[in-house]
Amino acid sequence: MNSTGELVEVVLPGRVEPEGLAIRHGAVPVPGPGQVVIHVEATGVSFAEQQMRRGRYYDQPPFPFVPGYDLVGTVLTAGEGTDAGLTGTRVAALVKVGGWASHVLLDAADVVPVPEGIGAAEAETLVVNGITAWQMLHRKARVRAGHTVVVHGANGGVGSVLVQLALAAGARVIGTASARHHDALRAQGADPVDYRAGDVAARVRALAPGGVDAVFDHVGGRGITDSWRLLAPGGTLVSYGSASTRDDEGSKQWPVLKLLLRVWMWNALPNRRRAFFYNVWAGKALSRDRFRSRLRADLAQVFDALQRGEVTARIAAQLPLTRAAEALRLAESGTVAGKVVLVP
Repeated sequence: MNSTGELVEVVLPGRVEPEGLAIRHGAVPVPGPGQVVIHVEATGVSFAEQQMRRGRYYDQPPFPFVPGYDLVGTVLTAGEGTDAGLTGTRVAALVKVGGWASHVLLDAADVVPVPEGIGAAEAETLVVNGITAWQMLHRKARVRAGHTVVVHGANGGVGSVLVQLALAAGARVIGTASARHHDALRAQGADPVDYRAGDVAARVRALAPGGVDAVFDHVGGRGITDSWRLLAPGGTLVSYGSASTRDDEGSKQWPVLKLLLRVWMWNALPNRRRAFFYNVWAGKALSRDRFRSRLRADLAQVFDALQRGEVTARIAAQLPLTRAAEALRLAESGTVAGKVVLVP
């Protein structure tokens, strides 16, 4: 597909199986003042889209819509009032929806430059996963050298980046993962714990009898209490999802509200420990400029870590945009390491 031809989008029409995704064709958008049109080179399959197709993502738009949480591409055209040097440069963007397309219209202020020498698919693996991991580690838990941290789902998209960034910061990492990933975690310098072998909390306590400085929990549900109890005084729990409720029916807000309520209660107790529910979009409504500058700074840090070799870009598979159903199936199978990337 050439960079200037027609617009191709993947549409999520309703609560469907991956095969129910539709392909839509149209005209390439034209940028208005302060806007740019990105020719998308890579977009990814995140946990968010897996929840969205089930109608389970807590603030998804009404159906039908174009999913796609983040993207990397080249600025094709720029509207008036934008930096003239932007055209032709490779950029990344966090969009929540709309990324599964050949071309995307964005505010120029929402794009982040991708350094020379980083490929589009490589960069794509680290947009939402990298920002999430960086902000939780450094802005929420403030992990430093000598700390001990627990990363649940240490082989997952965010988990694997968390492990690498925590090790780069000089922390000791205990990572929960299924047994087949343990050798890879040990090779990186982490202590693996098999989450399928029962009583994970007891196994972590055996490795860190005095408690840990931070726990990163993407699972939510009942296990979140175990995560809280693992903390040493002064420790921080960062909850960033409710993967345990992915296939549940009923309210999509309730699992998140339950987590928020629990976090609020824990923080109200005088126990020298803190809990956060992390949301990458937090603060955007209050101050868009501050949100953008923080996003830009943090993603730049992640790309620097990639260039230094502290983080690896793990591409599980690259599939064309028109095979989005197959890509979504693959990502949901739980059999791949790294990110499934769609390439228009």
